[in-house]
Amino acid sequence: MNPRKKVDLKLIIIGALGVGKTSLLNQYVHKTFYEDYQTTLGASILSKIIMVDNTTLKLQIWDTGGQERFRSMVSTFYKGSDGCILAFDVTDRDSFHALDTWRQDILQKTLQTEQVFPIVVLGNKIDLDAREVSQKKALDWCKEKDIPYFEVSAKNDINVEQAFELLARQALIRHRGIFENYLTDSIKLLPSGEPRNKCC
Repeated sequence: MNPRKKVDLKLIIIGALGVGKTSLLNQYVHKTFYEDYQTTLGASILSKIIMVDNTTLKLQIWDTGGQERFRSMVSTFYKGSDGCILAFDVTDRDSFHALDTWRQDILQKTLQTEQVFPIVVLGNKIDLDAREVSQKKALDWCKEKDIPYFEVSAKNDINVEQAFELLARQALIRHRGIFENYLTDSIKLLPSGEPRNKCC
């Protein structure tokens, strides 16, 4: 793959209502935090261009609504995703328990290839005191599923950029793997079986 070529990647951020998905995305893209975010209805999209491993990446990041009534609509946005952030609120035990459902949902509805689908888990709101999910509990869940975990604060900009860029790097690796497999398969020459008689 030409390192100078710009690669477009679609990332999606999912999780329960109120875990701070929009705040995380705005902190990453715009370096801003607002106390009064409105509930996301359906999905909104923000873009960011970054450099990873000498490759220009144009990230199209989909911010999805976490309300149960939007679940079927949100899952239609998964199509074509190159990676996913699963977010929960460390002060809300239910949002952590919902991770299994969200993870299964996206894995069922995205294209599965030999390349592992990149997922990163973010435990948001570590700036708050009323914690209900311990770091150990979150780490154990992620370790069992072989998913990277970051403790983050959208408000104080803790680990947000690192988490998104790890996901982008993993998505790029998967993208390259699929691209190379596609090229290899498309030029594979198979023997016809019976040798042909030569004639003039």
